[in-house]
Amino acid sequence: MFLFLFLSFPIPSLFSNTAALQVSISLNKVELSVGESKFFICTAIGEPVRLEWYNPQGERIMPSKRMALHTETSRSRLIIYNAIIEDAGIYRCQATDASGHTEEASVVLEIYQRLTFRDVQSPQEFRHGETAEVVCDVISSPVPVVVWYYQDKEITEEHHSRFQVLANNNLQIQQVTKADEGVYRCEASVEARGEIDFVDIAMVVNVPPVLSVFQQSFNATADYQESVTFTCMTSGSPDPVVTWHRKGQQLEPSEQYIITRLEGGRSMLTIRNIRQGDGGTYTCKATNKAGSQEREIFLKVFVQPHITQLKNVTAVEGSAAMISCVAEGEPLPDISWRRASDGQTFVDGDKSQDGRFEVRGRHGKSVLTISGVRLTDLGRFDCEALSRIGGHQKSMFLDIEYIPKFLTNHTIYYSWEGNPVNISCDVMSNPPATMLWRRERFTISAEGTANTRVHSADGKSVLEVTPMSDRDFGRYNCTARNNIGVRYQEFILAQADVPSNPYSVRLSAVSQRLATVTFMKPDSHGGVPISYYLVQYKEVGSQDWRDVKSHSIQTTVVLTGLEPNTTYEVRVAAVNGKGQGEFSHTETFQTLPIREPSPPAVHGQRGMGKAYRLGLVKQDDGGMPIVEYIVKYKTDKEEQWMTKLVPGANDFAMLQPLQWNTRYEVEITARNVKGLSEPTFYQFFMPQKPDITAESLFSGMGLGTVVGLGLGALLLLLVLVDVSCFFLRHCGLLMCITRTLCSKKTATSGKGKEIEEGKAAYLKLPLKEENGKESLKPDTIEIKVHSDNSIHTKPDDSKA
Repeated sequence: MFLFLFLSFPIPSLFSNTAALQVSISLNKVELSVGESKFFICTAIGEPVRLEWYNPQGERIMPSKRMALHTETSRSRLIIYNAIIEDAGIYRCQATDASGHTEEASVVLEIYQRLTFRDVQSPQEFRHGETAEVVCDVISSPVPVVVWYYQDKEITEEHHSRFQVLANNNLQIQQVTKADEGVYRCEASVEARGEIDFVDIAMVVNVPPVLSVFQQSFNATADYQESVTFTCMTSGSPDPVVTWHRKGQQLEPSEQYIITRLEGGRSMLTIRNIRQGDGGTYTCKATNKAGSQEREIFLKVFVQPHITQLKNVTAVEGSAAMISCVAEGEPLPDISWRRASDGQTFVDGDKSQDGRFEVRGRHGKSVLTISGVRLTDLGRFDCEALSRIGGHQKSMFLDIEYIPKFLTNHTIYYSWEGNPVNISCDVMSNPPATMLWRRERFTISAEGTANTRVHSADGKSVLEVTPMSDRDFGRYNCTARNNIGVRYQEFILAQADVPSNPYSVRLSAVSQRLATVTFMKPDSHGGVPISYYLVQYKEVGSQDWRDVKSHSIQTTVVLTGLEPNTTYEVRVAAVNGKGQGEFSHTETFQTLPIREPSPPAVHGQRGMGKAYRLGLVKQDDGGMPIVEYIVKYKTDKEEQWMTKLVPGANDFAMLQPLQWNTRYEVEITARNVKGLSEPTFYQFFMPQKPDITAESLFSGMGLGTVVGLGLGALLLLLVLVDVSCFFLRHCGLLMCITRTLCSKKTATSGKGKEIEEGKAAYLKLPLKEENGKESLKPDTIEIKVHSDNSIHTKPDDSKA
């Protein structure tokens, strides 16, 4: 509120004389807001001996933390710090002279309250469905006007029947819902001063939990290592906290109870290793700020044989191990053992052939004793309890502790100055061994030295040594220790050398452009593996060696890009990490001169229609590329050859168009810049023209008719062939019948010759023509003509 202050002026005393005191204050009227500070100066004219200030309650003002006084002879200053509402009122300054006469002046201090929000909480939370009152505590003088906004729109009672601004400026919402959640703005203003301010308040609506369960009852078998999982689904805001209870006690996560919370409000309780006592009622409870809800789930437990005691056992190699299995059930079960490594079983009273395994049992307890434990005994053992109700099986693990054992015999390493080498000490031990490195009775620390570093892992310690001088070569000791014992292994770091020279360098497959170099590996690799072989070659008389590296460590290298008819020198050296070794003895070889190419190899394949495809296989090109293939072909009844030129890069020639039912002779020659190769001869036969109407012709006939016509046609064809052979070649079945009937010979020499030719044809011997050469068979043959004009034929073996 405003306090109105009035200024009082000094009033002369009724008994004042000409030397009366006069008192004045520097300010006449003061308006001050709460929290501000101000000072006032009081001045006295005359001869005052004392200046004093009085508060609105008439009490003399004494210096304090909020009010300070600074007084001189005729001047006094009053300071008010951090003004409050109670400081408002009339303040008087009184001056007193030596005679006790007083004069005073006064000032009225007016204090007002600025617009202030007091302890407005955000967020403010409410329960779904209740009447919410959003608190906005704002003060000022005069009283402020408060307006509420939601989503940038002013809240008016006309538009929102559930919304109402109360007299205390709070916002009331009837039956609040989740949809009402959001940020509300409380805006206050004082019109008289033009003062305005606002505060944003987040409103949160809490929804009570809703709880559901998928299944309300479960069955399980006790003591059978079974697990069962209960599931609750919850919803609400904020997200409910789900707890599980049994017999009034909240269940905490443990080895038996596994509580899993998933997205979507799902909570699961998994009960492991169910026992008979786990049966009963379990409660799922969902709780949040808005309330709580519960659901019950029932677990029914059946009792079967159950193994109650079976533990893993650790034994030292060579000692004895006793494994105990205790089971309960009604009736008491029989207990047996099974070794997982080989499936061997042991029952009460059994003893192994070697006497190391023995079983003794009584009243639901069985003890398996293993004497002289070996590493091979390590592993899983199964204990099985059986009764007429059912069975139960559990497994245990027999762990064997033993002194460290080194896994490798690789104890010699090679390196050279400046080249780091890793010396690996691999150990198998149980329990894990502590591994140390020593050098000349001095322990190498894990941090290493200037040229050594230690890298450790499970069962392995690697000493990285970078030799800097001869002193770094020598013996290193790896010590492995555990609580069973200690073992040592000594390693030698030897100084590596370059490999010795390869030997037995040989040249093979030398042609005009290529040569294959083979050699034997050097006797010594210098202590480190060979990386590759360096083959150098050059022309005789030249000083420029050319380098060729082998592929990995292969001992065969092919030299390419050689000049024909040229003498070369070649040598080989081995290269390892240390460097290049000495070269082998230099070998000399000469490439072949350029010559005509070798005759091409030919293979045929019938093409589409009246075409035939000849495959061309390039042989030795004589040192220069094949320029072209000259293909000549004709029928066996023609004398004139047809010629086709095929580029040397091609690997086939297509002959077309050809005649049906005709034999063709082919001559193929390869040409390079040096000249022509010897020709290759080839023959092939074009079949009869296909009958495209055969299918339509026989489509209306039955299978028997078609077969009969086929056999008749075959018989007719055989008769025609035999008659043709009788008249044209004087051979065949008809010729044999004639010879039998006509036993005497004819007088003419011409008929004698014909009979001899018929006999030869019948015996399938080659006929002699007038020129003395053998006639060609109708099958494909290959003929090569050599420089001495001799002819070599190569008939098909299957037709010989």
